[in-house]
Amino acid sequence: MHLVSVPPLLAFSKKHPASKQAVLTWCDEVKKAQWQHPAAIKRQFATASILKSRRVVFNLKGNDYRVVVAVAYNMGFVYVKFIGTLAEYDTIDADTIDQY
Repeated sequence: MHLVSVPPLLAFSKKHPASKQAVLTWCDEVKKAQWQHPAAIKRQFATASILKSRRVVFNLKGNDYRVVVAVAYNMGFVYVKFIGTLAEYDTIDADTIDQY
């Protein structure tokens, strides 16, 4: 998959150093993936939450951090819409957030 919006992920990991390894590992896994449908994501990331409108929420570092993305399966693009702590995630609407 082509991961769009990597700089905000790196900036987040710089601001939250404890997230760095989890963010980098997640980025590598997404870039290697070839998802054609939501079930493929669930096979790779069992704790991911599939939302409406092609949105997916990933839990990072034991659920300390959340990443919300929109997936364009046919084009192979993953658009990062939000990354934050669990507390920050609790304040947003994952179906509509467009932070980046």
